Amino acid sequence: MDQVLGQVLRNAVWERLDMLSDLAERADAPSLVSVARSELPRLAEGWRAMLQAHEPDERGDCPTCSTRWHRCKAPCSVWQVAHEHLVAGGLAPQALSAAGHRPTRRRAAIPAVPGQNRRAESAAETTGRHALVKPRPVSA
Repeated sequence: MDQVLGQVLRNAVWERLDMLSDLAERADAPSLVSVARSELPRLAEGWRAMLQAHEPDERGDCPTCSTRWHRCKAPCSVWQVAHEHLVAGGLAPQALSAAGHRPTRRRAAIPAVPGQNRRAESAAETTGRHALVKPRPVSA
């Protein structure tokens, strides 16, 4: 049951991130301002909560990433990713596609008319699982 709940939570997060990426690329200016005002504080608070869980202890180890047998020195991978995306990513130029957009993770397009172009649908859309998460084999 925990695996099912975990999969549902992961799918919801991936779908929310996809929706926000789509809005950033396609929304008009007033919609972007509205989304930014509501979503940026939520995203910042989410980063803060996650990073607080990964604050180094008095020995300089990440308490979340460390185990009894293996200590993970700070900065752990969570802090490294945070720095890359929140600090360095803002300074470093990113490659643009031919259309002038930054590359993002995309799901297959959903046809406008149900049933049209069914072959274009990804495994995520037909199984309810996210495309990046490999489905577990079903035990008989």
